[in-house]
Amino acid sequence: MSKSNSVFLLVLFAFSMGLSSCGSQKSNAGKGFVALFNGENLDGWVGNKTSYRAEDGMIVIDPKGTGGGNLFTEKEYGDFALRFEFQLTPGANNGLGIHAPLEGDAAYVGKELQILDNTADKFADLQEYQYHGSVYGVIPAKRGFLKPVGEWNTQEVIVNHPHIKIILNGETIVDGDYLEASKNGTLDHKDHPGLQRSSGHIGFLGHGDVVRFKNISIKELTATK
Repeated sequence: MSKSNSVFLLVLFAFSMGLSSCGSQKSNAGKGFVALFNGENLDGWVGNKTSYRAEDGMIVIDPKGTGGGNLFTEKEYGDFALRFEFQLTPGANNGLGIHAPLEGDAAYVGKELQILDNTADKFADLQEYQYHGSVYGVIPAKRGFLKPVGEWNTQEVIVNHPHIKIILNGETIVDGDYLEASKNGTLDHKDHPGLQRSSGHIGFLGHGDVVRFKNISIKELTATK
């Protein structure tokens, strides 16, 4: 074999190993995560299946179905990492319930993480704990990291009770302990017994607005029922 051929083969081998490494990293990016939504129907979910529907690989809140009500996972989760994408419409308001029971207001009997169009005029005078990503009434989120309305946002929620971290489009907007944050009272001056809960359902909490969700996956960090 000529020297030039040897050099060529070495370069080709190095290049192929580089591609293999990149591919391996990409395939491991979601290691341990399982889909919460199959992209076709709402199997595995309970609650308002009139306002929420599966469409084109998304969970969509249908305005014809009133857009309100809640859609929860059948299963309960304790500590977890949740990843999903969402698309807001102008003035949209929704919420992500965690550690929630199936009855009662999840913002208080569980915990509600705001999903909100921060740029809407009607939300200009909200309290700091009401904007997108905030643990409602307890921990305010950093603002300025939502994409323009109509574009898809990516979000990850990591819960290790009582610690919560929320990453929006690659930026950490919440990183705190909700029990510590509320030890001298909550920001909204209301009772939040759900802060003590360490497990429960995950759900979307509708407020009458169109919001779309896709690529919803979860990794359990502790085993629960």
